[in-house]
Amino acid sequence: MAAPTKEYELTIGGHTLSITNPYKPLWPKAEVTKLDYIRYLLIVAKPMLAYAKDRLLTVIRYPHGITDKHFYQKNTPDYAPAWIQTHTWENVRYALCNNEATLIWMANQAALEWHVSFHLAKNEIPTELVFDLDPSTDDFSVVIQSAMLVKELLDELHLPSYVKTSGSSGLQIYVPLELRYTFEQTRQVGYFLASYLVNKHPELLTIERMVKNRGSKLYIDYLQHWRGKTLPAPYSPRAKEKATVSTPLQWEEVTQIHPTAFTIHTVPERLQTLGDLFSPVSSPDSRASLDRVLSFLQSR
Repeated sequence: MAAPTKEYELTIGGHTLSITNPYKPLWPKAEVTKLDYIRYLLIVAKPMLAYAKDRLLTVIRYPHGITDKHFYQKNTPDYAPAWIQTHTWENVRYALCNNEATLIWMANQAALEWHVSFHLAKNEIPTELVFDLDPSTDDFSVVIQSAMLVKELLDELHLPSYVKTSGSSGLQIYVPLELRYTFEQTRQVGYFLASYLVNKHPELLTIERMVKNRGSKLYIDYLQHWRGKTLPAPYSPRAKEKATVSTPLQWEEVTQIHPTAFTIHTVPERLQTLGDLFSPVSSPDSRASLDRVLSFLQSR
């Protein structure tokens, strides 16, 4: 029997939104319908928006769910409501993920992944230094080992670090920065630290960009951290079979987890229990200085 097609209406922030095809399966194997997805977003909206607010937003839309065609959307469509805030950067009119109503309107358009810039729309100042750990195999123990090596090095440099799953197969490590560096400077530091780790652990790590040349080594991606480029926002779902979510972690957890444990079904309870583990990145009490590392690099 066909699923009911009743429309729902939600009023959020003074905006009334129609939810079309609420029972459409978006993650069929995980049994997540559009309505389930919207309920999830309403639960995680506050911590997700805390980081995503005022950043350039790219969404990936799957009009018929993750098993069908998809496309990337950077330009805000002409039919978007006038109340959705936008910012034009390099001739692209980006939406800004600034409130719950925007989240839900886009979710109704089957935007299933939310990728945001490393800087705010109004400037090009990196808010963090970020390392994306991208494995070449399905062995997650390699990702765990690599993440702990990155943390050990950052600890030695007295740089605070916070980690989240990518929602796919990797981990992503963030260092909140004082808001006075350029992407050229963070690129210098990223390259230096990644290269140092590769030289110490050549059997495990690589900075080789060509996938075919990496073998089974984990790729430390420091290049993704650049103006206009993106990574998944914290709490963003991914278009994976199990409806996995890019989930902030405690460092003590890293050696004991697998990213498939963090899904649209499990993250809400986790958030209720642990709170927003990404808040030191989204709203840091203190930010790190790179002066020591940059000074060392300039003196070489």
